[in-house]
Amino acid sequence: MPFVDDGRSSQASRIRIAIDRGGTFTDCLGIVPGKPDILIKLLSNDPANYADAPTEGIRRILETATGTQLPRGQKIDTSGIESIKMGTTVATNALLERSSTPCALVVTKGFKDLLRIGDQTRPRLFDLNIRRPETLFRQVLEIDERVTLHTATEDAAPIFPLEGEAYDLRKGLSGEPIRILRPLDIKKSREGLQQLYDSGVRSLAVVLLHSYTYPDHELELAKIASDIGFTQISLSSQIFPMIKAVSRGYSATADAYLTPLTRTYVDGFRKGFVGDLEDTKGARCEFMQSDGGLVGWQKFSGLKAILSGPAGGVVGMSRTCYDLERKKPIIGFDMGGTSTDVSRFAGTLEHTFESMTAGITIQSPQLEVDTVAAGGGSILSYRNGLFLAGPESASAHPGPVAYRKGGPLTVTDANLVLGRLQANYFPNIFGKGENEPLDYEGAREAFQKLALVVNADLEASGGKIKSIEDLALGFLEVANETMCRPIRALTEAKGYRTSDHDLAVFGGAGGQHACAIASNLGIDRILVHRYSSVLSAYGMALADLVHDVQEPCSANLATSLEELDQRLANLEKTAIESLSHEGIPEQLMSFEHFLNLRYAGSDTTFMIQRPESATFAEAFVAEHKRQFSFIMPGRDVLVEDVRVRATARSPSIEPAFTLSKHLSEFPPTPVSSKKTVDNVKMYFEDGWSTAPLYTLGTLSLGDLVPGPAIILDDTQTIVVSPKSKAIILDRHVVIELDRKSAVSETTSDISSRVVDPVQLSVMAHRFMSIAEQMGHALQKTSVSVNIKERLDFSCALFSPDGRLVANAPHVPVHLGSMEQAVMYQHKLYEGKLRPGDVVVSNHPIAGGTHLPDITTITPVFSADGKEIIFYTASRGHHQEIGGILPGSMPAGSVELFEEGATIVSHFLVRDGQFDEEGMRKLLLHDPAQFPGCSGTRNLADNLNDLKAQVSANAKGAALVTDLIGEHGLETVHFNMRAITSNAESAVRAFLLRTHAERKGQPLTAIDYMDDGTPIALTITIDPTTASAHFDFTGTGEEGYHSFNAPAAITRSATLYVLRCLIAQDIPLNEGCLRPLTFTIPEGSILNPSATAAVCAGNPITSQRVTDVVIRAFEACAASQGDCNVVSFGHDGDAEHSGFGFGETICGGSGAGPGWHGTSGVHIHMTNTRITDPEILEKRYPVVLRQFEIRDGSGGRGKWNGGNGIRRVYEFGKDMGMSVVSERRVVRPYGMKGGGQGANGVNFLAKKMEGGKRRWCRVGGRKDFKVGRGDWFVVDTPGGGGWGVEGLEDGKDGESEETKRKGVDDIRFLTRFQMEQERSN
Repeated sequence: MPFVDDGRSSQASRIRIAIDRGGTFTDCLGIVPGKPDILIKLLSNDPANYADAPTEGIRRILETATGTQLPRGQKIDTSGIESIKMGTTVATNALLERSSTPCALVVTKGFKDLLRIGDQTRPRLFDLNIRRPETLFRQVLEIDERVTLHTATEDAAPIFPLEGEAYDLRKGLSGEPIRILRPLDIKKSREGLQQLYDSGVRSLAVVLLHSYTYPDHELELAKIASDIGFTQISLSSQIFPMIKAVSRGYSATADAYLTPLTRTYVDGFRKGFVGDLEDTKGARCEFMQSDGGLVGWQKFSGLKAILSGPAGGVVGMSRTCYDLERKKPIIGFDMGGTSTDVSRFAGTLEHTFESMTAGITIQSPQLEVDTVAAGGGSILSYRNGLFLAGPESASAHPGPVAYRKGGPLTVTDANLVLGRLQANYFPNIFGKGENEPLDYEGAREAFQKLALVVNADLEASGGKIKSIEDLALGFLEVANETMCRPIRALTEAKGYRTSDHDLAVFGGAGGQHACAIASNLGIDRILVHRYSSVLSAYGMALADLVHDVQEPCSANLATSLEELDQRLANLEKTAIESLSHEGIPEQLMSFEHFLNLRYAGSDTTFMIQRPESATFAEAFVAEHKRQFSFIMPGRDVLVEDVRVRATARSPSIEPAFTLSKHLSEFPPTPVSSKKTVDNVKMYFEDGWSTAPLYTLGTLSLGDLVPGPAIILDDTQTIVVSPKSKAIILDRHVVIELDRKSAVSETTSDISSRVVDPVQLSVMAHRFMSIAEQMGHALQKTSVSVNIKERLDFSCALFSPDGRLVANAPHVPVHLGSMEQAVMYQHKLYEGKLRPGDVVVSNHPIAGGTHLPDITTITPVFSADGKEIIFYTASRGHHQEIGGILPGSMPAGSVELFEEGATIVSHFLVRDGQFDEEGMRKLLLHDPAQFPGCSGTRNLADNLNDLKAQVSANAKGAALVTDLIGEHGLETVHFNMRAITSNAESAVRAFLLRTHAERKGQPLTAIDYMDDGTPIALTITIDPTTASAHFDFTGTGEEGYHSFNAPAAITRSATLYVLRCLIAQDIPLNEGCLRPLTFTIPEGSILNPSATAAVCAGNPITSQRVTDVVIRAFEACAASQGDCNVVSFGHDGDAEHSGFGFGETICGGSGAGPGWHGTSGVHIHMTNTRITDPEILEKRYPVVLRQFEIRDGSGGRGKWNGGNGIRRVYEFGKDMGMSVVSERRVVRPYGMKGGGQGANGVNFLAKKMEGGKRRWCRVGGRKDFKVGRGDWFVVDTPGGGGWGVEGLEDGKDGESEETKRKGVDDIRFLTRFQMEQERSN
């Protein structure tokens, strides 16, 4: 029973203990009634002195509180302890380091590689050596069972059994009908599980398709596994029953992987106490979960422990720094040694239900915490004329230079050199003997060496030489801007202004950077709680005991209110039972009811809490409008999940924070000089200053400390910058900045015409941040699956003449081509555009790539509205724009008009008015005028996505306007030009290196499309100008098909390859292309005529161009060279509307010097997600029968190519089908003696009488009809191998691949087969 601070509790004299066990330090807080709190900080791992840090911390707290010595190693009596509340990074560290015991994955038959493929994207866009995070399982057991949803949300026509068929239908938890396709094979399942057990596996992760709504098969497997003796069985249906098999499966594997380790830790911790913490008269022990709630140790699981520590900090920040009177939102800034966590609080804890941690997608309620790899230990470096802070870290060992262990230069060293850390006030715990002070001279010497390099570049360019202090200050400014980026993403990208927040600072290093961070973000008040350096531990003490319970649902909100109320009431009963089991009386519980809602036809859901004075529908519409700026009148609101969160409120030990009350009680008064402990030197932008140093304990309530100054306590350093002031309150230090004079720290004169690397680095961050936030806005506000879920879009910032300034790393094929589109419109309307205009275009002659990719372009005008100062633009792939087939990606198109709406230029918005009628004509009526063509089959989604693109452009325009407001237009434009020059220099340096390596010889390559069309390239590098000519002479003529690629695509592919080969984080802008000239023959497949069909050129031919450029540089073997575009749907009838669906499918990546290729991954010119099997089957009348890696399809070599995959669709009704693919004839090349990757193959497996199938090759490109029960089988190509197989160093650590199943190796092609491929 928790303590209630009402003065009557018999436990009022007992001690409360809160602990945050971090990776390096463990913070322990003892709250003793009537006495000062006890703070203990100790190393998390110190086996020479104690076995467990939290236990040791508790022992020391009890000794201090009671005055009684407790021998180390003796079990601790908890009768004097009321509660122990703890957060731990045990699970987090195990996930990061992959240090737990692997589990086994139990999955539906046909999906053994589901979690290896995941969403098919590659983690780093420009890495040729693609490396995915290691999986948490080693063995896989496929279970013979299968269920699916019987109805499809995007197809209203019902499915009736054919003659002789009988459906086994059940009702799922969501209320939807479930069709049992294959009952669970109990016998085979038991045999398979027994084999796993006999092999030594004890932990299982079970994920069966659609178990979120039909958990019966998983529950049956759990019974069998329990009988066999498995000790950990993590069922995806029980962990968090939400749709998406991949995310739910990852979560189940994380739970199965981490829970045994977590349980072992908890059990070991309990053994340090009398009664093993099971005595009801002793201490109550609870652990912090990722959702910010506590749970009894008995129910603490690995999945819920992943963000245990950071969650404590967010709770602590929310309870200590949120002003209940002003209700001003706060940003949490938790800066540690290796990373910084940022969060936001506006009165309620905000949860996310899908997040990424250590490369694993977690589907579970978690507090929304963004992490950036920048902290006190971030390594400082100088490359390509730019200052970098992180992402690499010096960690605790060896640590910064100042730690005297041979470490690199870091942020901590910069703070030390600038006087923001004072070595005299740190303990002597550094050096090999851990008995020396911080090394100020060593840090200064390291900066001196770096200054020689930086100043040599500055002298060469006519720049101003930097002092050591200016260098260190510049690096701090870059580090601060790096940490501001996730804060802007957390606020501005969601429609909040950062300046409308207070900044709550905590963590060991936060106080040193608080003023600079707040100044950069336009924030005028900083809140530092007295426990800010141990706020995560304090948050544990303030947190509530919670129980969260959720169920899937599939209902129309308007017609299901009574049913929903009953389901919520039932969940509340379940939550009551759980908390009652924890010993909580019902009268101490409170409940929050939630519905997870979305618009019909949209995949974007909002977890809406039951409002006090409105309906769920009204609250949903209001939230949708707030985030997206629009609503969808007339669309049904659908319920995806019902959820109840039960809370047992923590005893109130932190008084409510009301700033006005504190200031009225203790009016700020200038601090007495007598309280100065020391006078120290600190360096700011105006040079060295003498600053007073105070200790927090010597300052009085109401003391006003003007900057510059340092305030120290036992665990942190707070830097008060010039033109700011600190006010000492009872439980806070409040720092107020003078926004009229406060500017971000800089080391250069902003009117200077000489490039300053510090300002250049900061501006590069800001420009890229603008493009990224445009992308966030577009994803959030769009409605189509293609843009919102598959992320097939790009956003960018352009110069006043339309040249690329910053392109967020979205879809590579858009990288260089968008510039052509913007420049075309700029020249077309030069002098004619007005503020508020937005131009729309998709035509290849206007810089388009293919018609579904629609570009919106917004001019950004100066304050007086007279001149264009920037452009913002966004390009999104619209799933439907008309043409001869649903999906607008016909394989058989031969003329451009057959592929849908063509827009050379149109004012989407003119003078602020959105031209809906004009777009209706362009998208719906005009395409239908051509023979055999239809207008768009989904105009509503087109219009909503176009509005989302307009909104994203407006977001970029607002952010660039803010940037100009901070620094001035002249400075922003100067740095815009300098950044493009910086990229140009990096490319020129690469070309010179390549020229030397290739001994001045031209680089040549040729490859062929499957129809025999050559793509030829000769690269000639001129060392006198450090430029290169890319000559595609010899490339074949345009085809009478859809694989023609507009010239802009070739530029995009070249830019992408150069960025990959440079292998450094250079800005992506038009400067990268300045050293290059192109010859692309007119009338060729790479520069076709204006009316040529081009829909496949963008996703397919672009990959072949990339292969050719990579081959010329001999960088790696060919990857699959394909996107495998699959589309299906139908036009509907008088009673039922039609639908269209399309997706691209991954394959194998090529091997390179020193690495194997990766299997089942998207490569090169695309990186879009694949549709989750459960989402696919919920929306469309199809069943995904198989999704696995094609073992053996990668080319063999010293380093092996990655394997392709097999994806099998079964259709529930007659519909149209289209496939656009390549590498079905010409195999992906190997390099340096490596073998070729296997061809891809497309099959149509027609359903015949008696259950037989007629297997037919379809060819690489074809439009055709499929019938009910037919299968479409896609076998995608593998990547080529590198080097001769069997040579030394060929041992790769991978197990020998088994012969791929069900796929015949293509060793030759008959003339008939070749002609068939050419004709399809």
